[in-house]
Amino acid sequence: MSAVLSATPPAIDLAAVKTRQQAAWSTGNYAVVGTTLQIVGENLCEALDLRAGSRVLDVAAGNGNATLAAARRWCDVTSTDYVPSLLESGQARARAEGHTIAFQEADAENLPFPDASFDVVMSTFGVMFTPNQDKAASELARVCKPGGRIGLANWTPESFIGQLFKTIGKYVPPAPGVKSPALWGTKTRLDELFGKTAQNIRTASRHFTFRYGSPAHWIEVFRTYYGPMTKTYGALDAEKQAAFTRDLLALMESGNRSGDGTLVLATEYLEVVIERK
Repeated sequence: MSAVLSATPPAIDLAAVKTRQQAAWSTGNYAVVGTTLQIVGENLCEALDLRAGSRVLDVAAGNGNATLAAARRWCDVTSTDYVPSLLESGQARARAEGHTIAFQEADAENLPFPDASFDVVMSTFGVMFTPNQDKAASELARVCKPGGRIGLANWTPESFIGQLFKTIGKYVPPAPGVKSPALWGTKTRLDELFGKTAQNIRTASRHFTFRYGSPAHWIEVFRTYYGPMTKTYGALDAEKQAAFTRDLLALMESGNRSGDGTLVLATEYLEVVIERK
Protein backbone atom coordinates (compact mmCIF):
# COMPACT_ATOMS: atom_id res chain seq x y z
CA MET A 1 0.00 0.00 0.00
CA SER A 2 1.35 3.44 -0.85
CA ALA A 3 2.44 5.85 1.83
CA VAL A 4 -0.36 8.20 0.83
CA LEU A 5 -3.05 5.57 1.37
CA SER A 6 -1.61 4.27 4.63
CA ALA A 7 -0.95 7.65 6.21
CA THR A 8 -3.20 8.62 9.10
CA PRO A 9 -4.01 12.21 9.96
CA PRO A 10 -1.91 13.60 12.79
CA ALA A 11 -3.52 13.61 16.23
CA ILE A 12 -4.95 16.95 17.32
CA ASP A 13 -2.94 18.46 20.16
CA LEU A 14 -5.93 19.73 22.11
CA ALA A 15 -3.75 20.75 25.05
CA ALA A 16 -1.77 23.09 22.80
CA VAL A 17 -5.00 24.49 21.34
CA LYS A 18 -6.31 25.14 24.85
CA THR A 19 -3.09 26.88 25.86
CA ARG A 20 -3.35 29.21 22.86
CA GLN A 21 -7.03 29.88 23.59
CA GLN A 22 -6.31 30.66 27.23
CA ALA A 23 -3.63 33.12 26.16
CA ALA A 24 -6.08 34.76 23.73
CA TRP A 25 -8.84 35.14 26.32
CA SER A 26 -6.30 36.56 28.77
CA THR A 27 -5.38 39.26 26.26
CA GLY A 28 -7.14 42.60 26.35
CA ASN A 29 -9.97 42.81 28.87
CA TYR A 30 -12.97 40.67 27.97
CA ALA A 31 -14.93 42.15 30.89
CA VAL A 32 -15.41 45.36 28.90
CA VAL A 33 -17.26 43.39 26.20
CA GLY A 34 -18.72 40.77 28.51
CA THR A 35 -20.56 43.22 30.74
CA THR A 36 -22.64 44.41 27.77
CA LEU A 37 -24.07 40.87 27.47
CA GLN A 38 -25.63 40.91 30.97
CA ILE A 39 -29.19 40.57 29.68
CA VAL A 40 -28.36 37.13 28.26
CA GLY A 41 -27.47 35.81 31.71
CA GLU A 42 -30.65 37.26 33.19
CA ASN A 43 -32.80 35.68 30.47
CA LEU A 44 -31.06 32.31 30.83
CA CYS A 45 -31.75 32.27 34.57
CA GLU A 46 -35.42 32.91 33.83
CA ALA A 47 -35.46 30.12 31.22
CA LEU A 48 -33.97 27.81 33.86
CA ASP A 49 -36.70 28.84 36.32
CA LEU A 50 -34.15 29.20 39.12
CA ARG A 51 -35.30 28.81 42.70
CA ALA A 52 -33.76 30.47 45.74
CA GLY A 53 -31.28 28.19 47.49
CA SER A 54 -30.43 26.16 44.39
CA ARG A 55 -26.80 25.11 44.01
CA VAL A 56 -25.67 26.71 40.75
CA LEU A 57 -22.39 26.33 38.85
CA ASP A 58 -21.42 28.86 36.18
CA VAL A 59 -18.81 27.32 33.84
CA ALA A 60 -16.45 29.47 31.75
CA ALA A 61 -18.20 32.33 33.51
CA GLY A 62 -16.06 35.16 32.20
CA ASN A 63 -16.65 38.24 34.33
CA GLY A 64 -19.77 36.75 35.87
CA ASN A 65 -22.90 37.80 33.98
CA ALA A 66 -24.86 34.60 34.60
CA THR A 67 -23.15 34.23 37.99
CA LEU A 68 -24.57 37.54 39.18
CA ALA A 69 -27.96 36.86 37.62
CA ALA A 70 -28.22 33.65 39.67
CA ALA A 71 -26.98 35.34 42.84
CA ARG A 72 -29.66 38.02 42.41
CA ARG A 73 -32.16 35.16 42.61
CA TRP A 74 -30.70 34.06 45.98
CA CYS A 75 -29.00 30.95 44.64
CA ASP A 76 -25.85 29.37 46.12
CA VAL A 77 -23.48 30.13 43.23
CA THR A 78 -20.01 28.89 42.29
CA SER A 79 -18.36 30.79 39.43
CA THR A 80 -15.50 29.24 37.44
CA ASP A 81 -13.20 30.21 34.59
CA TYR A 82 -9.64 29.41 33.53
CA VAL A 83 -8.68 33.10 33.20
CA PRO A 84 -7.89 34.46 36.70
CA SER A 85 -8.31 38.12 35.72
CA LEU A 86 -11.89 37.48 34.64
CA LEU A 87 -12.69 35.81 37.96
CA GLU A 88 -11.22 38.85 39.72
CA SER A 89 -13.55 41.07 37.70
CA GLY A 90 -16.50 38.90 38.70
CA GLN A 91 -15.44 39.08 42.34
CA ALA A 92 -15.32 42.88 42.19
CA ARG A 93 -18.81 42.99 40.72
CA ALA A 94 -20.10 40.60 43.38
CA ARG A 95 -18.58 42.70 46.18
CA ALA A 96 -20.13 45.85 44.74
CA GLU A 97 -23.56 44.23 44.86
CA GLY A 98 -23.03 42.57 48.23
CA HIS A 99 -23.28 38.95 47.02
CA THR A 100 -21.48 36.01 48.60
CA ILE A 101 -20.27 33.87 45.67
CA ALA A 102 -17.58 31.19 45.48
CA PHE A 103 -15.06 31.96 42.70
CA GLN A 104 -12.74 29.17 41.60
CA GLU A 105 -10.27 28.80 38.75
CA ALA A 106 -11.27 25.71 36.77
CA ASP A 107 -11.01 24.09 33.34
CA ALA A 108 -14.41 23.39 31.77
CA GLU A 109 -13.04 20.08 30.46
CA ASN A 110 -11.92 18.95 33.93
CA LEU A 111 -14.21 20.43 36.56
CA PRO A 112 -12.89 19.99 40.14
CA PHE A 113 -16.23 18.96 41.64
CA PRO A 114 -17.77 15.60 42.60
CA ASP A 115 -20.50 13.99 40.53
CA ALA A 116 -24.01 15.45 40.96
CA SER A 117 -22.76 18.47 42.95
CA PHE A 118 -25.14 21.06 41.50
CA ASP A 119 -28.84 21.54 40.87
CA VAL A 120 -28.12 23.77 37.88
CA VAL A 121 -25.05 24.07 35.64
CA MET A 122 -24.88 26.91 33.11
CA SER A 123 -22.63 28.72 30.67
CA THR A 124 -23.19 31.80 28.52
CA PHE A 125 -20.94 32.02 25.46
CA GLY A 126 -18.25 30.18 27.40
CA VAL A 127 -18.11 26.39 27.30
CA MET A 128 -18.83 26.50 23.55
CA PHE A 129 -15.20 27.59 23.01
CA THR A 130 -13.63 24.48 24.56
CA PRO A 131 -11.47 22.54 22.06
CA ASN A 132 -12.66 19.14 23.33
CA GLN A 133 -16.41 19.61 23.02
CA ASP A 134 -17.36 16.06 24.00
CA LYS A 135 -15.28 16.19 27.19
CA ALA A 136 -16.73 19.56 28.17
CA ALA A 137 -20.31 18.38 27.63
CA SER A 138 -19.57 15.25 29.63
CA GLU A 139 -18.28 17.35 32.52
CA LEU A 140 -21.35 19.59 32.54
CA ALA A 141 -23.57 16.52 32.75
CA ARG A 142 -21.37 14.80 35.34
CA VAL A 143 -21.52 17.57 37.93
CA CYS A 144 -25.27 18.17 37.42
CA LYS A 145 -27.51 16.10 39.67
CA PRO A 146 -30.10 13.70 38.17
CA GLY A 147 -33.22 15.71 37.49
CA GLY A 148 -31.20 18.92 37.45
CA ARG A 149 -30.84 21.36 34.55
CA ILE A 150 -28.07 22.55 32.28
CA GLY A 151 -28.53 26.01 30.76
CA LEU A 152 -26.54 27.34 27.81
CA ALA A 153 -26.42 30.41 25.59
CA ASN A 154 -24.49 29.65 22.38
CA TRP A 155 -23.94 31.72 19.24
CA THR A 156 -25.36 30.06 16.11
CA PRO A 157 -23.40 29.44 12.89
CA GLU A 158 -25.68 31.77 10.90
CA SER A 159 -25.49 34.64 13.39
CA PHE A 160 -23.32 37.74 13.10
CA ILE A 161 -20.90 36.22 15.62
CA GLY A 162 -20.93 32.91 13.75
CA GLN A 163 -20.01 34.79 10.58
CA LEU A 164 -17.37 36.69 12.54
CA PHE A 165 -15.74 33.36 13.45
CA LYS A 166 -15.68 32.43 9.76
CA THR A 167 -14.19 35.80 8.81
CA ILE A 168 -11.45 35.42 11.43
CA GLY A 169 -10.79 31.93 10.07
CA LYS A 170 -10.09 33.37 6.62
CA TYR A 171 -7.15 35.31 8.03
CA VAL A 172 -6.02 33.07 10.90
CA PRO A 173 -7.13 29.50 10.15
CA PRO A 174 -8.24 27.46 13.17
CA ALA A 175 -6.27 24.42 14.28
CA PRO A 176 -6.96 21.48 11.92
CA GLY A 177 -9.58 19.08 13.24
CA VAL A 178 -10.96 21.35 15.96
CA LYS A 179 -14.72 21.73 15.63
CA SER A 180 -16.26 25.18 15.30
CA PRO A 181 -17.60 26.59 18.59
CA ALA A 182 -20.72 27.70 16.71
CA LEU A 183 -21.79 24.05 16.41
CA TRP A 184 -22.96 24.40 20.02
CA GLY A 185 -25.59 26.69 18.57
CA THR A 186 -27.23 23.83 16.63
CA LYS A 187 -29.77 21.32 17.90
CA THR A 188 -28.01 18.54 15.98
CA ARG A 189 -24.73 19.03 17.82
CA LEU A 190 -26.46 19.41 21.18
CA ASP A 191 -28.20 16.08 20.61
CA GLU A 192 -24.81 14.52 19.89
CA LEU A 193 -23.24 16.04 22.99
CA PHE A 194 -26.05 15.48 25.50
CA GLY A 195 -28.34 12.85 23.99
CA LYS A 196 -27.15 10.09 26.33
CA THR A 197 -27.39 12.14 29.53
CA ALA A 198 -30.48 14.28 28.86
CA GLN A 199 -34.12 13.38 29.24
CA ASN A 200 -35.10 16.53 27.37
CA ILE A 201 -33.33 19.29 25.40
CA ARG A 202 -35.28 22.50 24.82
CA THR A 203 -33.92 25.20 22.55
CA ALA A 204 -35.14 28.65 21.58
CA SER A 205 -33.76 31.16 19.11
CA ARG A 206 -32.92 34.44 20.86
CA HIS A 207 -31.20 37.63 19.77
CA PHE A 208 -28.72 39.92 21.45
CA THR A 209 -28.32 43.41 19.99
CA PHE A 210 -24.94 45.11 19.82
CA ARG A 211 -25.34 48.87 20.29
CA TYR A 212 -22.22 50.92 19.60
CA GLY A 213 -21.38 54.40 18.40
CA SER A 214 -20.65 53.11 14.91
CA PRO A 215 -19.35 49.97 13.18
CA ALA A 216 -15.86 51.45 13.49
CA HIS A 217 -16.45 51.92 17.23
CA TRP A 218 -17.39 48.24 17.58
CA ILE A 219 -14.16 47.25 15.82
CA GLU A 220 -12.13 49.56 18.06
CA VAL A 221 -13.62 48.10 21.24
CA PHE A 222 -13.33 44.47 20.13
CA ARG A 223 -9.83 44.95 18.73
CA THR A 224 -8.73 46.43 22.05
CA TYR A 225 -10.55 44.24 24.57
CA TYR A 226 -11.79 41.00 22.93
CA GLY A 227 -8.89 38.56 23.08
CA PRO A 228 -9.54 36.58 19.86
CA MET A 229 -9.84 39.82 17.88
CA THR A 230 -6.76 41.29 19.52
CA LYS A 231 -4.78 38.18 18.63
CA THR A 232 -6.10 38.16 15.06
CA TYR A 233 -5.07 41.75 14.38
CA GLY A 234 -1.71 41.09 16.05
CA ALA A 235 -1.03 38.17 13.70
CA LEU A 236 -1.61 40.21 10.51
CA ASP A 237 0.53 42.70 8.65
CA ALA A 238 -0.84 46.15 7.89
CA GLU A 239 -2.28 45.20 4.51
CA LYS A 240 -4.13 42.18 5.85
CA GLN A 241 -5.33 44.17 8.87
CA ALA A 242 -6.90 46.67 6.49
CA ALA A 243 -8.53 43.88 4.48
CA PHE A 244 -9.83 42.25 7.67
CA THR A 245 -11.31 45.57 8.78
CA ARG A 246 -13.04 46.01 5.42
CA ASP A 247 -14.54 42.53 5.71
CA LEU A 248 -15.79 43.27 9.22
CA LEU A 249 -17.37 46.55 8.14
CA ALA A 250 -19.10 44.83 5.22
CA LEU A 251 -20.39 42.11 7.56
CA MET A 252 -21.81 44.66 9.97
CA GLU A 253 -23.31 46.77 7.20
CA SER A 254 -25.43 43.82 6.09
CA GLY A 255 -27.10 43.59 9.51
CA ASN A 256 -26.99 47.13 10.90
CA ARG A 257 -30.53 48.50 11.26
CA SER A 258 -29.73 51.83 12.92
CA GLY A 259 -30.10 54.09 9.88
CA ASP A 260 -28.31 56.89 11.74
CA GLY A 261 -24.62 55.96 11.59
CA THR A 262 -24.57 54.15 14.93
CA LEU A 263 -24.50 50.36 15.21
CA VAL A 264 -27.68 48.47 16.12
CA LEU A 265 -26.96 44.89 15.13
CA ALA A 266 -28.92 41.86 16.31
CA THR A 267 -27.07 38.55 16.47
CA GLU A 268 -28.80 35.22 17.04
CA TYR A 269 -27.96 32.80 19.80
CA LEU A 270 -29.51 29.55 20.95
CA GLU A 271 -30.92 29.47 24.46
CA VAL A 272 -30.73 25.89 25.74
CA VAL A 273 -32.28 24.15 28.74
CA ILE A 274 -31.29 20.51 29.22
CA GLU A 275 -33.04 18.33 31.77
CA ARG A 276 -30.63 15.79 33.21
CA LYS A 277 -31.60 12.11 33.39
